[in-house]
Amino acid sequence: MNLSRRHFLYAGGTIAVAGSSLCRAALAADDKFPARPIEMIVPWGPGGGADQLARQVGKLAEPMFGQGIPVVNVPGGTGGTGMAKLLAAPADGYSAAIYIADAHALLAGTNPRWKLSDIAPAAVMIQAPSFIFVAQDSRFKTWADFEKEAKANPNKLKVATLGFGSVDDFSLNYLAGKGVSVIQVPFSKPSERYISILGGHADALYEQAGDVRSFIDGKQMRPIMVFGKERFPDFKDVPCSYELGYQVALPQFRAVVLRAGTPTAAMSQIDSVLGKVAATEEYKKFLGDQIADPKSYLPASQSMAFLEQQLKEMKALAKPA
Repeated sequence: MNLSRRHFLYAGGTIAVAGSSLCRAALAADDKFPARPIEMIVPWGPGGGADQLARQVGKLAEPMFGQGIPVVNVPGGTGGTGMAKLLAAPADGYSAAIYIADAHALLAGTNPRWKLSDIAPAAVMIQAPSFIFVAQDSRFKTWADFEKEAKANPNKLKVATLGFGSVDDFSLNYLAGKGVSVIQVPFSKPSERYISILGGHADALYEQAGDVRSFIDGKQMRPIMVFGKERFPDFKDVPCSYELGYQVALPQFRAVVLRAGTPTAAMSQIDSVLGKVAATEEYKKFLGDQIADPKSYLPASQSMAFLEQQLKEMKALAKPA
C-alpha cells in the first residue's frame, strides 16, 4: 500500500495524541492515593509494642485504603536504623514508620542522625505513662520505701531500663537531681528487662504497664509510682510523680510518621484513615489491652506540636543532674 507523506504525518499525530492521553490517564490514576501498598517500617524487632501497633493499624487500615500495608522490621540503633530507611525512601507517602518516644529521645542527644523537620507526623496513636515496678514480693511495699533507701544509699539500688539516652535515662537522671540516685542497668532485650526484677538482677523496673501486663495479671510484679501529672485510672492507689514533688511525666508514645515533603493529598488521606482507625471499637479495645490512655490519638494537625513539646522536655531532662 502506498501512503503519502501527509498520511504518515496524520497517523503519527494520531498516535502522539493517543500516547499523550494514555500518559495523562496514568498520571490521573496515580493521583488517586494510594495506588499501591504502603510500606510500614518498624524500627524495632517483631513482637514488641511498636510492632504490635503497626500490625493492628495495618489490619484496620488496609480495607479503608484498599491497599496492603506490609510491615517491615528494621531494628537497630534505638530506632535509628529504621528511621534511616524511611528518610532514604521517596517522600511520596508510600513509606511510613512507627516512631516512638525512645527514638525521639535521640534528637535530644548530641549529633542526632535526623532532625524533627525531616519527618511529618501523620498521627500519634498511643500514649501511655511509664511506671516504676518492683517484684510482687519485693521488700519495697511503697514508693516511699524505695525513695528512702535510694536517698540513704545513693547509687546502690538497681533499676532496669531500655538504655542510656532513652526516656528511661532522662527520667532517672531527673530523679538523681532530686536525691534519688540509682544505678541504671540497661537491657536491650525487652524479655530480659522484664524478668530482671523477678530474678533479682535489678531492684526495680522502668516500664509501661501494657508491656508487662501478663506479669501484672499474674501477680508477679506491681507498680509503686507512675510518671504523670495525675494518677492512672487502672492503678488508682499508685501515686504519681507530680504529687510526690517530681515534675517529670514523659509518656511513652507511638506515632506514625512520614518523610517531610510528602504531598498534601497523601498526608490528608493517611491522616483521615488513621483517624477512622482510632475511632473503631477494635482499636479502642487494643488501647485498653495496652493499658494506654484512651484519649491517646492525636491527628496530624496536633502531632507536630506534641512532638515539639516532648523534645523540649527531653532536652531539659537530658542535662546532667
